[in-house]
Amino acid sequence: MSALANQLAAAEREEVARAIRLLLARPLLTETADPTGFELVRRRREPLAQWFDYTCGWSLVVEPRRGYARLTKVRANPDGSRPARRARSGRAPFDRLRYVLLCVTAAELLSMPMTTIGMLADRVVQATAADRALAVFDPVHKLERMAFVDVLKLLESCDVLRAVDGTTEAYVESAEAKVLYRVDTTLLMRLPAAPVGASRLAVPPDEVPARFEELLTGLVRERRYGGVVVDGTADETHSGSAATDAQRNLRLRHSVLRRLFDDPVLHRVDLTEDELAYVTSLTGRQILRRSVEQAGFLLEERAEGYLLVDPDGIATDVRFPDDTSTARVAALLLLEPLCAAPAGMLPEQLAEAGAGLLRRFPRWAKAYQSEDGAVRLSDDAVRVLRDVGLVRAAGGRVVACPAAYRYRLTETTSPNPDDELGPEWDVNRRERAGAVVSGGVAAEGDQK
Repeated sequence: MSALANQLAAAEREEVARAIRLLLARPLLTETADPTGFELVRRRREPLAQWFDYTCGWSLVVEPRRGYARLTKVRANPDGSRPARRARSGRAPFDRLRYVLLCVTAAELLSMPMTTIGMLADRVVQATAADRALAVFDPVHKLERMAFVDVLKLLESCDVLRAVDGTTEAYVESAEAKVLYRVDTTLLMRLPAAPVGASRLAVPPDEVPARFEELLTGLVRERRYGGVVVDGTADETHSGSAATDAQRNLRLRHSVLRRLFDDPVLHRVDLTEDELAYVTSLTGRQILRRSVEQAGFLLEERAEGYLLVDPDGIATDVRFPDDTSTARVAALLLLEPLCAAPAGMLPEQLAEAGAGLLRRFPRWAKAYQSEDGAVRLSDDAVRVLRDVGLVRAAGGRVVACPAAYRYRLTETTSPNPDDELGPEWDVNRRERAGAVVSGGVAAEGDQK
């Protein structure tokens, strides 16, 4: 009986660890998208909720009957490395128009359990016309209908909208397209992760551009850490109260572990003095290692920082090296000159490196074969490296972070005999003796 109990306990630990990594990669998990994963989260929802609350201060809501699990991930320092993306157009990130339409559309859907695409578009037109801070949505123009479709497809991917008759894409070609939707208003209300409602930070529209960063930070302030301030004034329930030692320790634990479990790599230089003191303390190290073990990660700790490795790749939403775009391939190729320049590289030097790649592989990166192609290629590649934590900006230069030295270009191959890096890549990935071969580019290093 004791052996059976041990086996059951081990099985539960393995399932909880797998579910943690699954939710880290997909904070909104629906039964429709992943029935097996959702069933695992549903079955282990109590230990999962406890782990996320203690470790990261994130809340987990599982609705078995409605078929979704929502992990509310809050970051103290929000950034743009995970933008909303279009389902079409090569998954390009949302622009300002699409974000505005997303917010307005979501607000209009709250009171509409059923709707048609035409009725919803009319509501959005009226809402934007009534707000002097917004440009009026005009579905007569195809470009605006395309933006509206991108917003609807995003909501469909979240299971907030479900087309029961017709297809959303038909609206791109004609504003008279007929599409009937069922709306899950309960799930829609679960999408925002900010602990402070935007209405509490209301300011005159003309002040928003100058105060945008301040307002964005205000959305993620949390009461539990004490000293809460809303729109520059102390909250009435906490006015004059300073954070206690317990609240400060709670904030330090959550701030460090949130970044560790949510970012590709965590460098010590990016931590504040208090955070570094906490994570290097006896208690902090014990909590960190125990949390990592419970989640099923491998912890790599070096003098420069920390890296979590998921042996099964469950928690990995972005891979590097990767061959899914020209910019990602260029990012790997640019790591070599960046690592060879300890002081970093100026934008002009990066542009010249990008031009060198285009000269070396003239039949590759056709979208960048233009007068400003080298600049755009280097900018896009650096953006990829920055998002995965391999480079940082310092004094007008781009400097390689310590984690960047894990990678070394060993070989470039292509099925095109006339060009080392042709437009068609060998997309097979294999791992051999510590080497990762991806997209015709072989690099030594680990995938995160």
